[in-house]
Amino acid sequence: MKLCPMKWAGRVALVLLLGITAGCATTGERQERHPDDPWEGFNRKVFAFNDVIDRYALKPAARGYRFITPDPVERGVGNFFYNLGEPRTALNSLLQGKGGNAGIATGRFLINTTIGLGGLFDVATQLEITGREEDFGQTLAVWGWEDSRYLILPLLGPSTLRDTGGLPADMYTYPTTYVDDDEVRMGLTALRVIDTRAGLLDREEMIRGDRYSFIRDIWLQQRRFEVSDGEQGEDPFVDEAFDFDEADFDDAFAE
Repeated sequence: MKLCPMKWAGRVALVLLLGITAGCATTGERQERHPDDPWEGFNRKVFAFNDVIDRYALKPAARGYRFITPDPVERGVGNFFYNLGEPRTALNSLLQGKGGNAGIATGRFLINTTIGLGGLFDVATQLEITGREEDFGQTLAVWGWEDSRYLILPLLGPSTLRDTGGLPADMYTYPTTYVDDDEVRMGLTALRVIDTRAGLLDREEMIRGDRYSFIRDIWLQQRRFEVSDGEQGEDPFVDEAFDFDEADFDDAFAE
């Protein structure tokens, strides 16, 4: 399977691996509430719902897809969808003031779309042209919304309140959104999800102990790594932070 060149796992891959594929949470004694997860009761319910969808739909489809699809074809499909995310990275890099990364993402997209036959081949990585993947949730963090509460979304899995707010922008900067034919657009979306899920079948053994807590902690750690570009501390692009009080949402997620 293809490994994303910009970081060890793509944003979508993490969402699917750490959300839909997780399995049921432990129902025994719970640990002390995590400071970033004040809505744990709500999140665990959605976590269990996502598992049912995966167990009876996504996982069987992914296994069938892997069984019938040759490895070179599977890699090509993964390359194709990853390449479509480069314009999003370029735009968000510009919004974050990262002109160099925007140029890299644009160059990758042009090279892989042309020489790589529509993105089926990752020629740019072979030429050692790699950068960091960026999305609108990361942009909001750079603009000042640094810390945010953990939130599991139905079907989509782990997120934060900040990243959820960035989802519409992420959706409208992904090219398949603008495919006019509804059947083609839905077919491409389904293929993207199944291909990503198939690439995660071998990674589920990493989950240990209470699945919910393990997945939450790993996801939050990885997200902080992405937001800070791999550094310990964050360096926001703008000085003024969002005047945003997430406590306003507490009543909606109260147990």
